[in-house]
Amino acid sequence: QVRLVESGGGLVEAGGSLRLSCVASGITFSGFAVAWYRQAPGKQRELVATIFSGGDTNYEDSVKGRFTISRDNARNTVYLQMNSLRPEDTAVYYCNVPGKVTVIFAWGQGTQVTVSS
Repeated sequence: QVRLVESGGGLVEAGGSLRLSCVASGITFSGFAVAWYRQAPGKQRELVATIFSGGDTNYEDSVKGRFTISRDNARNTVYLQMNSLRPEDTAVYYCNVPGKVTVIFAWGQGTQVTVSS
């Protein structure tokens, strides 16, 4: 059974930084694209960043230049370094493996990121 565990969230002031981690069990991340998503209160979950198996990355426009997605295949972990955080980045952040229509695995519990102004 695949389990995704996100961690690293917290409360930070605007302009601050956080590093999120996504650890997988039951699956080897190295062969898959992995993405970070976020869901703000009252909004739909949205795609934030993707890292492909070859290392290429893709970002949602509002986080380009501020967020960096990376992977450590030896630790079966994907990271999201978030700098210059803004109040509008406040959300619960999740990781998953993107499919053609939706995600492949069940969602984890996510990690809360709160940015104060």
